[in-house]
Amino acid sequence: MILPAAPWMDPARPVAAALEDAGHCALLVGGCVRNALMGRAVTDLDLATDAHPGTVIARAEVAGLKVVPTGLAHGTVTVITGGTPVEVTTFRRDVATDGRHATVAFAQDVAEDAARRDFTMNALYADLRGRVIDPLGGMDDLRARHVRFVGDPDRRIAEDYLRILRFFRFHAIYGDADAGLDAEGLAACASGAEGLARLSRERVGAEMGKLLSAADPAPAVAAMAQAGVLARVLPGADATALPVLVHLEGDLPPDPIRRLALLGGEADLRLSKADATRLTRIAAAARDGTAPPELAYRHGAALARDAALVRAALIGTPPALDGLAEAAAARFPVTAADLMPALKGPALGHRLRELEARWIASGFRLTKDQLLG
Repeated sequence: MILPAAPWMDPARPVAAALEDAGHCALLVGGCVRNALMGRAVTDLDLATDAHPGTVIARAEVAGLKVVPTGLAHGTVTVITGGTPVEVTTFRRDVATDGRHATVAFAQDVAEDAARRDFTMNALYADLRGRVIDPLGGMDDLRARHVRFVGDPDRRIAEDYLRILRFFRFHAIYGDADAGLDAEGLAACASGAEGLARLSRERVGAEMGKLLSAADPAPAVAAMAQAGVLARVLPGADATALPVLVHLEGDLPPDPIRRLALLGGEADLRLSKADATRLTRIAAAARDGTAPPELAYRHGAALARDAALVRAALIGTPPALDGLAEAAAARFPVTAADLMPALKGPALGHRLRELEARWIASGFRLTKDQLLG
């Protein structure tokens, strides 16, 4: 198998040349190879090498390349070429793991390096001339869009329990939805689900965000629920209506916060303050019966749209999306000054709320004179 030359490879070429000129190997690995073979965009460049980090640094500096020692304890050096970061990692093997982190030792054999990776489609390598190296039969799985753990799934999961969530995410993005999930891997995820409690909430939240950013995560999330995994990371969540929401979204970009709002449940996923606020507002608005135009007036058209979509998916009705932009732009024509000095204090606030409710009920049409007349 030959990986055709493409512009995305160019930043890696001077790094590979610097190592190969010194007698070392330098192989593209992981996501860049997988995505290129699947015709997907390549966003990250990773090289694997038999050279130790000190050698990588020395050879890169001799070649005039900028070096950032990003993960020396794990054998990783980032080399910047033309403004593009290329992560260079020495072949490794795991010495010990605790379900979250691994202690590694350097290796010289690409097959040994491949054996510690998570999925077979991520254990594909290619040199800069395009020759693909497949130590574990990952090409067959990639062609079948079959997400399969490397070796024993239970052992891979015990090395890092985040791989449970990655299994569902990778199926959502790269897997064949019609073929379903790998049965052995799914069983291992179900049996190892208790280990998810060992992970930081930041890691869980980030992985759930990536999963829910897939074009259609519904089949994978349904499998998570059936395996008891969803309840571990998002207690109380209900994924039943997620396929409906995905359908209603149409051409909208995938939005993990909108989809989280539909799932519900209670969990601290360590979202940013902005995302947490938005999640709370969409979830509440979708369930409290407030009409979408009023939501748009109070929170903006985008939030009203998201709440309307979630509500429609939950109750099985078409979403009410008309007039949201106009409602968001509407401005209540009455101010406190218009009611003073006749009213003040609690009475003033009550009257303003009463008039605003009439104005909203009119479809934002009543003028100030009509409201005060």
